[in-house]
Amino acid sequence: MNLDSFIKQALDEDLGNGDHTSLACISYNAKQQARLLVKQSGIIAGVELAEKIFSYYDKSLEFKCLIPDGSPVTKGDIVFTVHGSSQSILSCERLVLNCMQRMSGISTLTQIMKKQIEGTHAVLLDTRKTTPLFRFMEKWAVKIGGGENHRFGLYDMIMVKDNHTDFSGGITNAITRVKKYLIEKKLNLKIIVEARNLNEVKEIIAEGGIYRILLDNFTPDKMKEAVDYVGGKIPTEASGGITIDNIRQYALTGVNYISCGVLTHSAPCIDLSLKAYA
Repeated sequence: MNLDSFIKQALDEDLGNGDHTSLACISYNAKQQARLLVKQSGIIAGVELAEKIFSYYDKSLEFKCLIPDGSPVTKGDIVFTVHGSSQSILSCERLVLNCMQRMSGISTLTQIMKKQIEGTHAVLLDTRKTTPLFRFMEKWAVKIGGGENHRFGLYDMIMVKDNHTDFSGGITNAITRVKKYLIEKKLNLKIIVEARNLNEVKEIIAEGGIYRILLDNFTPDKMKEAVDYVGGKIPTEASGGITIDNIRQYALTGVNYISCGVLTHSAPCIDLSLKAYA
């Protein structure tokens, strides 16, 4: 992800042909300082991105980080200060807040869910259920919150899911075609295959050459049965219907990975504000 490209597009979306309110109200030479105030407890994320946004727009702005990414924060904390052109600070304000509130919400939920599986061997993963063109930042927030990233897109891993299986005429056909494709294209990509039931798990193991089996929408009991059957021959991943309330049940089955779309598609934003101060 080219952050400069993202920042440029995001600023263009917001500024258009100019921040006319700031241009009208505030003189060009005016200088001010502002600070980011926390209004709700959570895990702060996006501080590094905020600094990049301010610097991209106006390199003369002076940014001082007081609380780094990944730190717990409570209401009243000051995360950073920024000093310089009043017009520049105001032009960047909303983009900085939008990014940081979203990223902090994701980091906060990620840490909560990770704590739910402490003491197990399960690794918490995100998914591709992200906001278009904001995926890099959302996955960055997952890492800040203590989770790990799954594949970034359709290009960096082979994942044979239910529709691929059905469109290919079955799991064996799909896996056979994938292996042939990778050889023909001279690609070195890991292969994950989704199983919907124990019979499909058995078929995947019989076919072999797979990096990981994704156990989709299994109940915890069925998950335990499948994990025991696999017996550590291939890493396993739980996905589908994972929530804060049931994630520990899944982790206790012995599954190696748990991927949760909820981390990025349902995390509530953390309330933050940027305020001028003397």
